Amino acid sequence: METVLQLEEFMTKPSVALVEDIKKIDGDILILGIAGKMGPTLAKMAKRAAEEAGIEKRIIGVARFSNKDMKEQLESAGIETITCDLLDEEQLAQLPDIPNIIFMAGNKFGTVNNEHFTWAMNTYVPGRVADKFKNSNIVVFSSGNIYPFTPVTAGNCGEDVTPIPVGEYAMSTLGRERIFTNFSNRFQTKMLMFRLNYAIDLRYGVLLEIAKSVYNNEAVDVTMGSVNVIWQGDANEYAIRSLLHCDSPVKILNVTGPETLSVRWLAKEFAKRFNKEAIIIGVEQETALLNTAAHAHKLFGYPRVSVEQMLDMVANWVELDGATLNKPTHFQERKGAF
Repeated sequence: METVLQLEEFMTKPSVALVEDIKKIDGDILILGIAGKMGPTLAKMAKRAAEEAGIEKRIIGVARFSNKDMKEQLESAGIETITCDLLDEEQLAQLPDIPNIIFMAGNKFGTVNNEHFTWAMNTYVPGRVADKFKNSNIVVFSSGNIYPFTPVTAGNCGEDVTPIPVGEYAMSTLGRERIFTNFSNRFQTKMLMFRLNYAIDLRYGVLLEIAKSVYNNEAVDVTMGSVNVIWQGDANEYAIRSLLHCDSPVKILNVTGPETLSVRWLAKEFAKRFNKEAIIIGVEQETALLNTAAHAHKLFGYPRVSVEQMLDMVANWVELDGATLNKPTHFQERKGAF
């Protein structure tokens, strides 16, 4: 892939399983916080799946749309858009009642020195949304950041592991889950907590950051010695199909790839592709932020895009100086300061 157009064509192509599942999703889909890193391609994938299934299904995206080009891009793909600040009670109240909600709104980066806004977006807004859409199915984007650091040799965190969030972002993310769960218990709203880490696009993500460091002869810090990743297209597909698995009490689902990947190994793999030497600094700690998505793989199958494919695509993108979003993941962060 050499262009963003080619990338998005590949990333938004629905699988046969998604095309079949979208027929079973009763009603339209409303995506709250569509203008982030994943929302636009998720919406386009859902629209393509509905079209391939031969069904009429409105895909509606909600955001502030400070970037007007994003709004136009979505509308050109057949996605309806609504400009709305979810912190504004009147604007939120005016949103249409839609039976299927994918909640992607929130704040992570820039939390330090702006903690109040992160808590407002990650806990106050969820309460207002849960009350507004109490009769809908809701897939809530969450994060593996809420889990404790786990010994790399002892197995990754499953859904039954008690969250121990580190830092204000992770604490507020757990707060998001708790607020939604409260409303699910109160109104029997069917929900699913979508605990994701880390989605990979060629324009951002853990692999891009490691690849760029190797390509530019910069050091790769391996203190956070291991990571989990999943191709963004696969994560988006899981999220759409998760609308069929919302439940009350709330269902929790970890979402990532099946491998635990060594950061050192990833750096060396990119070095091979670039015909360079990887510069490694730091020493791997015994623990890392890791989870297992075995249950998601049972529900939806293994990701369609493998680690080797991601490595090849990212390396090629870096060599071509492809477009990036300039949104670092800070996956190396061990103190929760985002």
